[in-house]
Amino acid sequence: MARTRTATAPLKRRSLKIHSGDQVKVIAGKDRGKTGKVMRVEPAKERLYVEGLNMVKRHMKPQQVRDTNREQTVGGVISREGPIHISNVMLIDPKGGQPTRVRIERENGKPLRVAKRTGQRID
Repeated sequence: MARTRTATAPLKRRSLKIHSGDQVKVIAGKDRGKTGKVMRVEPAKERLYVEGLNMVKRHMKPQQVRDTNREQTVGGVISREGPIHISNVMLIDPKGGQPTRVRIERENGKPLRVAKRTGQRID
């Protein structure tokens, strides 16, 4: 009986049109309608982390450093940002403040991001 490949196959890598530091608006999910700044982007997983959005709780156990009597890290329930899929956010147009799609234009062989709503350069 032949084995089939599971989800462990490597993900294909593609460049994303949203970079860290961009202002985005969430268009789907529990935080729909909220805006925030992109903290980190993971192109391989097509996910990004937005400041203050999609907060998840993690139960952390207190850790102790060797040869000391006091705890180094605090334990308990810690809130932090969770990942959001790239398809659930839209970039905020720097000119109008509205969500916009992004197109790539090339100038002297260098790719530039341009807002489709107003035609203004983002980079």
